[in-house]
Amino acid sequence: MPSTSPARQLESDAILTAARRIVAEETAVFISRRSRSKEIFAAPSSGFFDQVPQYWMRDWPMPFPVVVAKASGSEVWDIDGNHVIDFCLGDSGAMFGHGPQPILNALAGAANHGLTTMLPSNDLDAVGNLLRSTFGMSKWQVTTTASDANRFALRVARAVTGRKKILVFDGCYHGAVDETLVDLVDGQTVPRGGLIGQAVDLSETTVCIPFNDVPALEAALKGGDIACVVAEPVMTNCGMILPHPGFHKALRDLTRATGTLLHIDETHTVSTGYGGYSKVHGLEPDIFIVGKPVGGGIPVAVWGMTDDVASRLDAARAAVTGTGHSGIGTTLSGSALQLACLRACLEEVMTAETYAKMNRLADIVEEGFSAVIKQYNLPWHVGRVGARLEVVFSPDPVQNAAEAKAAANSTIQKALHSAFLNLGYLVTPFHNMVLVAPTTSEANVAGLVASFEKILHRMTEAA
Repeated sequence: MPSTSPARQLESDAILTAARRIVAEETAVFISRRSRSKEIFAAPSSGFFDQVPQYWMRDWPMPFPVVVAKASGSEVWDIDGNHVIDFCLGDSGAMFGHGPQPILNALAGAANHGLTTMLPSNDLDAVGNLLRSTFGMSKWQVTTTASDANRFALRVARAVTGRKKILVFDGCYHGAVDETLVDLVDGQTVPRGGLIGQAVDLSETTVCIPFNDVPALEAALKGGDIACVVAEPVMTNCGMILPHPGFHKALRDLTRATGTLLHIDETHTVSTGYGGYSKVHGLEPDIFIVGKPVGGGIPVAVWGMTDDVASRLDAARAAVTGTGHSGIGTTLSGSALQLACLRACLEEVMTAETYAKMNRLADIVEEGFSAVIKQYNLPWHVGRVGARLEVVFSPDPVQNAAEAKAAANSTIQKALHSAFLNLGYLVTPFHNMVLVAPTTSEANVAGLVASFEKILHRMTEAA
């Protein structure tokens, strides 16, 4: 039976010992079920570095990656015949399920009409109007990834303000954008420790402050040298950090008062609801980014501007004489394929009805996880932004990256992830994020919650 004693300390020797035992046991089970995947990585023969198309795929908390044979809806099968329910969903890239039929139809249609021409297709007007009505910004551009969109938007912010620096929040996630790859250490902005090949001193381009810290924000902006604040409306990269009441109003007021642009990146928080966190909560960004699921799983992202920013960009471009590359845009961005899939996703997949279903099922996950945490007297809570949820190893919501990092525990994260996977549920490798898709069923959700209870029983039975 669960303990009825006061809440356990996360760092208790008994729980950590149990977590290590779970990792060892589940690793053995994982290996025994995946002989074909193991063979691929035991004797690599391909030309890929580290035997994977992206070397960070080796960072999953498993002895070797799962080699996927098929993914459809909320289900994934590997080459060894294992079947799991997918609550990772490509860390939002497949947020609406793998291969939504409208996207498959758009892909088939695009294949018959040409994939890329470096010119717009006849989906142009429809997609532009859908972007306006869905997200609310006036002027739009298409890129291949949200990292690209953020890079280009930062260049625009500098061009229209005449300022060099940007401001980010400690622990932020904005893809592979150089200027945002910083941490706050002893009050100083420093490059992240894992960066390789870094050529520029990022303290010259970027100011980093804690999330939710209005006095620090006011102090950083008062000098008038910040082109834009780049913000996730909810922090998602170092654990889930929700904004304090009034924080976004202060952020908007202070940026406007200092002539600083507000750049909202909804790479992850588009899980909130129809139109993303900004639309649901009435934020008023100058620049808006959304990628990952916006094209139903194909490589595409979009970034939008207000009319004011767009007109200032026109003026900045007009002031440049001669020819040459502006530093904005890539050849394969804005393709016919991307426009076709954007149209299909925005018209038929990324709808208010879709989000209503996702959030209804996420309610069940949140309530179920919270009840299990309470049942086992653990000092944890569930963080949530719409259909995206995480178990945070602290009794109360964390306020900033320093608190989130202090609450993290890699051993317990790995134990949860490994056990979930062997029980038939794939969650993200980072923070064990759970994402609910419209293709997720009530049975899937019930099974996930029941699996969480089984894992916590194992983790706490000797504690």
